[in-house]
Amino acid sequence: MDYQFTIIVPVYNEEDNLPRVEKELLEYMQIASRKTKILFVNDGSKDSSQQHIEDIAKRHPEFQYISFKENRGLSAAIKAGFDYADTELVGYIDSDLQTDPKDFNVLLEHINDYDLVTGVRANRKDSFVKNMSSTIANGIRRTFTKDGMDDTGCPLKIIKTDYAKRIPMFEGLHRFLPAMILLQKGKIVQVPVKHFPRVAGEAKFGVWNRLIGPLMDCFAYLWMKKKYINYTVEKHN
Repeated sequence: MDYQFTIIVPVYNEEDNLPRVEKELLEYMQIASRKTKILFVNDGSKDSSQQHIEDIAKRHPEFQYISFKENRGLSAAIKAGFDYADTELVGYIDSDLQTDPKDFNVLLEHINDYDLVTGVRANRKDSFVKNMSSTIANGIRRTFTKDGMDDTGCPLKIIKTDYAKRIPMFEGLHRFLPAMILLQKGKIVQVPVKHFPRVAGEAKFGVWNRLIGPLMDCFAYLWMKKKYINYTVEKHN
């Protein structure tokens, strides 16, 4: 099939969520404004997630997967998805489905004019501690990167694949995707999307991950920004 859009779904111990992921992504693909396929990236799950993923792929050829030998983290899972994607557009959504796959169509309305379109979670349904720590972390990151984004942690994004493949691999890259597109002289925009409470499984990140980790990553980003090499190919044979 002539697919145009790959949705990456990072998975780590989400056996309870995967039946709902299958159902909601199938529903989205029926209304998707671009021909869409799904790429699960199993980040070394210890539960039965891999078996669920393989069963889904057997039932639906538009669902594919890669599986890590060991747990490497969300950034590695997203980067692997970028590397394996073979469509002109790539996006991702978390397997906890706290965002709505149908909102991909909202983001796709803007992708012709931008190189990255990211969601901003409206009326977030997380705990006070999680919301506050994310707000602080976003403020710190925004100060360092000057990317103007209010919610880079929103797990609903679309990127033009040629830009996504040029993003270097580093821990915490999922927080810096807009900034990494800006380093490539790309254009970015944020669009409000719906947000829901988690209904199954457990959150994989605590206050440390949302505050101290992002602060340390900001210094790594500043080093990378200073050393970043950007080029444009004029001709090739």
